[in-house]
Amino acid sequence: MASSMAATATLSPPVLSAERPTVRGGLFLPPSPATSRSLRLQSARRCGISPATRKPRSLPRAAKVVVAVKADPLKVMIAGAPASGKGTQCELIKSKYGLVHISAGDLLRAEIAAGSENGKRAKEFMEKGQLVPDEIVVNMVKERLLQPDAQEKGWLLDGYPRSYSQAMALETLNIRPDIFILLDVPDELLVERVVGRRLDPVTGKIYHLKYSPPENEEIASRLTQRFDDTEEKVKLRLQTHYQNVESLLSIYEDVIVEVKGDALVDDVFAEIDKQLTSSLDKKTEMVASA
Repeated sequence: MASSMAATATLSPPVLSAERPTVRGGLFLPPSPATSRSLRLQSARRCGISPATRKPRSLPRAAKVVVAVKADPLKVMIAGAPASGKGTQCELIKSKYGLVHISAGDLLRAEIAAGSENGKRAKEFMEKGQLVPDEIVVNMVKERLLQPDAQEKGWLLDGYPRSYSQAMALETLNIRPDIFILLDVPDELLVERVVGRRLDPVTGKIYHLKYSPPENEEIASRLTQRFDDTEEKVKLRLQTHYQNVESLLSIYEDVIVEVKGDALVDDVFAEIDKQLTSSLDKKTEMVASA
């Protein structure tokens, strides 16, 4: 009986057990890595698999990440002589592209009405009959362009800068347009547009004696004309406009696009739209290839 038990014990395979972690002096000691590896090898041999020929476990492939590339929003400057139709085109641009429309004149009046620091400083010069220094206006424009809506949607800077010093101040602040739209209208047509312009003091609506006459005699009888909407005055203003544009050419010559402004409103906008779309496509291509 004893010999039978001894034979059974001899034939029985040894019982393998994982090494238990031990605690020494309050420290937890994990089992030896060599022991764990030995257990895995013995298990593989029992299943008839050679560790040398066993296929390694395949790792999952890295997923391909596709990142959508989006260009920065458009930054546009637009300039035009008095009665060039700039205001109308600005409204159409803003409506289609969602740009934040910024006019330096409107901005100046808003700052004064709000009583801001810039507005107070500007008001002091205006009350003395002096021009507001470039430093103040540039600071107003800079602060407006840095606001979240202009940064997110892009901006349309209307009628500014008007001089070389103003443009250089913006350049120093790294404020530069993607495209500068310059509306080109013959002088004789500009004079005709200005001289025939009339204002309804009751409604604030602008009429033109030839192109947009009043609806009835009652309105026609109360229309007024601005004191500077005369042929002599408008020619002086045109001269100033051309001097301003000339001073900007050296700075923006690579982004200026001339658009004929003596066509129908929709035709003028169609050309502007084509130029803005082209500019936006170029920005997208540059970002994608970067």
